[in-house]
Amino acid sequence: MNGSVTSQDLGEIFKPIVESFGCELWGIDFNNSGRSRLLRIYIDKTERPIDVKDCEKVSRQISGVLDVEETISGDYVLEVSSPGIDRPLFSIDQFKMYIGSKISLKSRIQKEGRRKFNGVLKKVDAQNIEVEVGKVDYVFPHSNIESANLISDY
Repeated sequence: MNGSVTSQDLGEIFKPIVESFGCELWGIDFNNSGRSRLLRIYIDKTERPIDVKDCEKVSRQISGVLDVEETISGDYVLEVSSPGIDRPLFSIDQFKMYIGSKISLKSRIQKEGRRKFNGVLKKVDAQNIEVEVGKVDYVFPHSNIESANLISDY
């Protein structure tokens, strides 16, 4: 592969590796622009929190695969971590898990002159999510969501 590799392409490669360590691939954030390219892989576990050893094992294995297969050309930084308390949301299923929670969302397209919205996640379906900001409900097609993450109450 070359520099045009997508997060989806990487997910197909990484998912079996992550699962072999008893973890779930939560998501991939690949900043493939500029001089400092960052490949951030989020892993999670249901039975206990992710620890440094989990991240280290997964990182070592993924690094080896990336080096051998030359999946990503050029220099980049690989980071494996837990999604944390302000976890990013990547998939429809992840959004559904957090209906009723506060989220921060960045849209690819402006709505009412802005792209950033903080509010309560109200609805999720196959095409859209709905976020209540103040007393106004905003609907975002999944394809227009650049990024989203939980907002913790702590």
